[in-house]
Parts: sequence; structure tokens; C-alpha cells
Amino acid sequence: STPSNSSAASDVYKRQIMRDVVIALLPACLAGIWVFKIEALLVLLTTSVTCLLTEYIYERLMKRRITTGDYSALVTGLLLGMNLPPSIPLWIAVLGSVFAILVVKQLFGGLGQNFMNPALGARCFLMISFTGRMTSFTLDGVSSATPLAIIKNAGGSASVVDTLSENGTSLLNMFLGNIGGTIGETSALAILIGAAYLFLRKIISWEIPVCYIAVFSVFMLVFGGHGFDPIYLAAELCGGGLLLGAFFMATDYVTSPITPAGQIIYGICCGLLTGIFRCFGANAEGVSFAIILSNILVPIIEKFTIPRAFGLAKEAKKNE
Repeated sequence: STPSNSSAASDVYKRQIMRDVVIALLPACLAGIWVFKIEALLVLLTTSVTCLLTEYIYERLMKRRITTGDYSALVTGLLLGMNLPPSIPLWIAVLGSVFAILVVKQLFGGLGQNFMNPALGARCFLMISFTGRMTSFTLDGVSSATPLAIIKNAGGSASVVDTLSENGTSLLNMFLGNIGGTIGETSALAILIGAAYLFLRKIISWEIPVCYIAVFSVFMLVFGGHGFDPIYLAAELCGGGLLLGAFFMATDYVTSPITPAGQIIYGICCGLLTGIFRCFGANAEGVSFAIILSNILVPIIEKFTIPRAFGLAKEAKKNE
């Protein structure tokens, strides 16, 4: 095929992948809107529209090809909105969206050149800049700590079931999403439905999410302070951004390794770092920073996991 035909085919392929990711995100978005009502809808619309506008304006000013039609900016907007509290002021959502597209994505060359996930990069930026607002969660107008924070503050001696029930929630509420938290992280059921769609469409493979979740689970059972408690482990899996991160953000094509061995190592790094942050960090979460740090390790992981051609491998061995 000619270069132009090859480029057109590549654009179509990228558009199809991003469109499928948007479809897979819809159950969690709708669940967030169902729980948090108009506030969640406004945040999601703000981040999505701002990301699209930022990408369009930047590419027009730089006289570059307009890429808003490939859905990548929309995916970034949805993911960022899903990682924000529903009560966040909209101007902060706008600031985060501009940072995600302009600083993390476009200034590094656009789609395929960014070294970290734009939505997570923006979330970490907002967490550092506006910690109070990013950790203030409400449900039905009542401010409360997230279930993960409640469990962490209760300590290892307290029963997880009793701790949750004393604070008016349950493991079932965590699974369905009827809890305080960020817009798209609360409903484990909705996230799993979207993840199943990605697997059926062969958009993601098992290596990263399975290794991420498995290593994290083992780490929490060993170091979580509750022993081999399946209820505690289920609460850690359903609470916070673990599932959203494992299936939708750690698997980002651009910022994750391309080899199966590299993906396994990368998933292990994500799981270990998330466990360390949750067990030994001051915050009850940790997914965003774990994935960002693992993104930075990707070049090193790929250096040791990408197979060499036979001739190159032989030459390298001779030089050693």
C-alpha cells in the first residue's frame, strides 16, 4: 500500500479502538450520573468538551492535522471526569483538561508520543494543586470519607463488615456504586461490564489487568493488616480506582509495554506500587501515582523484554 493509504488505514484503526473505549466507559459514566445526578453530568461534559476544544485549538494554531475525530481527546476527557469528585468546581475540571491535552499530550508530540497517561497526569496535577477539593466527596449532599479511607482509619483489628455498616455502607453498595467517591470509580459492576466489552472486542489482553489485580491482591493479604480476609480484599478491589485503573488506564497502548513479557512486568509494578501506597502511604488510594510511576518505567522494561533479531543478538553476545 502507498504511504497515504497506510496512514489512512492507521487512522481508521485508531479511531475504531478509541470508539470502543468510549463505548466501554459509558456504563461507568452512566452509573456515576445515576448516583451523583446533574453534578456528575456537568463534570463529564466539561472535561470532555474542554479536552476536544483544547486539542482542536492547539492543532489549528500550530497548523497541524486536526485529530479530534479519532476520539482520543474524548477518551481523555471522559477518564479525567471519571477521576474527579462530582462536587469539584468546574473551573478546576477545565484546568485539568487543558493540562491533560496541552501539557501531557500535545507538547510531547500528540497521540503516541506522550510518556504518561494524560488523564492520570492531569489528576495527579490536580491532586497536588487542589488536595482538599480533590479529596472532598459527597453523596446525596452529605460529605463523608470514602469506604477505603474508613477501613484504613479503622485499623487492622476492626472487622471490615462492622466498620462499613457503622458508617452506613456495605460491600454490596461498594460493588454497585452507591457510595461517595469519584464519578467513575464507584461502581465496580459498571467498570467490569465495560472491561468485558474491551476483552470481547480484543482491545485489551489479560496480561496487564490480571497481573495488576493478582499482585495487588497478594500484597494486601500479606501486608494489609487483616490477614486472609476475603471481605477486606473485596472491599479493597471494589473501592477506589483500582478496577478503573487496571482495565482502562494501565492498559493504555501508548504508555504501556508492547511485549507480553513487558506487560506482565508492568502489571506487577502497578500492583506492587498500588499496594505500597495503600498500606504504607498516608492516602487510602494510590492507583493514579502507581500507574504514572509505572509509565515512567516502560522504556526500561521494553529495553530488556523486546526480542532482538537473531543477527543482532549474536553480535551483542560477541561484544559482551
